[in-house]
Amino acid sequence: MDNAYWEHFPHQADIGVRGVGPTLAAAFEQAALAMTAVTTDPALVAPIESVEIACEAPDDELLLVDWLNGLILEMATRRMLFSRFAVNLDGHRLRATAWGERVDVDKHQPAVEIKGATYTELKVGKTETGLWFAQCVVDV
Repeated sequence: MDNAYWEHFPHQADIGVRGVGPTLAAAFEQAALAMTAVTTDPALVAPIESVEIACEAPDDELLLVDWLNGLILEMATRRMLFSRFAVNLDGHRLRATAWGERVDVDKHQPAVEIKGATYTELKVGKTETGLWFAQCVVDV
């Protein structure tokens, strides 16, 4: 068991997304899954088509926001949802592959459209048990 999971946390009108994992990259992958789960059940999204995303930022927190906003841009321009992620980190440089499929309204029944990842509740670090976490609020 790799102890990776995602969760949502409440925040007024928007939704908090949090990813937890044994590595920082795993936490970023889980945060992306949490973001998908804001829109639909990730299990409904087939990992058919891959998209490459690259970004860099001066610190881990800003890198998380850039990563999630990169995914949101791809979701909007390609009209896709993603359910599988492979994140590679080199310092504060991120290279990732996201797999998913085009939105099918009947199949995915999208609940909301995510407008952006924000700096609200933005935190990246380690839990008391040594797992990495990455979180922020997404604007819906």
